[in-house]
Amino acid sequence: MLETYLKKQLKKKEILLMTHIVAGYPSFEDSMNLVETMVNAGVDLMELQIPFSEPMADGPVILRANQKALEQGATVEKCLAFAAAAAKRFHIPFLIMTYYNILFKYGVEAFVSRMAETGLKGAIIPDLPPEEGGEYLKAMTDHELSPVLIFAPTTSCERMQYLSNFTKGFVYCVARKGVTGARTAFSHHMAEYLKRCREASPLPLAVGFGVKEKSDVDYLKGKADIAVIGTQTIRIIEKGGIHAVEDFIKGLQVL
Repeated sequence: MLETYLKKQLKKKEILLMTHIVAGYPSFEDSMNLVETMVNAGVDLMELQIPFSEPMADGPVILRANQKALEQGATVEKCLAFAAAAAKRFHIPFLIMTYYNILFKYGVEAFVSRMAETGLKGAIIPDLPPEEGGEYLKAMTDHELSPVLIFAPTTSCERMQYLSNFTKGFVYCVARKGVTGARTAFSHHMAEYLKRCREASPLPLAVGFGVKEKSDVDYLKGKADIAVIGTQTIRIIEKGGIHAVEDFIKGLQVL
């Protein structure tokens, strides 16, 4: 179970790191090298994004990575095969991140069944609320996978309580309104928001959207359980190559 793994890791670390990569970007070979680099640098779990032509939650950096992966021939089948290879090769949990249209076209039950067969642990589908995701949630339960749902600063306490009935593994707490990659203010407003999240769910809290540097990760210690790094790693790859990512990830964990 994903939740059991996370709670075990949290006995060893004050905060965990989850990274996000776009499968097939810059290429599938590079993606696997990137996964290996991140695992060796100490990442605790990872989101593997299946590229989509209209990734509504993603900012320009991840959007560009999605477009380039698709242009280079990334398909759902290739991404699932990539995910299976990563899950078999490395010891950390991997989750799929994508949009509902991908599941709808593939077939929800078939997609979730394939995830389970490949050794994946869960999924993040940001555009699928539980009111419209009954088939997906049932399939995830049947296959013992974790559907990770999302809280946002604009989510009411009542809505958080409702969503907590469906999410498993952890809760993904969006740090601010908008899309990925923009700057986030880590302030007392963030602390108050995360306090509401903590009161709504007993599960570990992951915080993403705008986590870029060690000071951001340090701020989240004691307030959340998982820092999510996505856009910044793509920026680093584009500037310094895959090898530069290892130093970046290790630097986030320096005491």
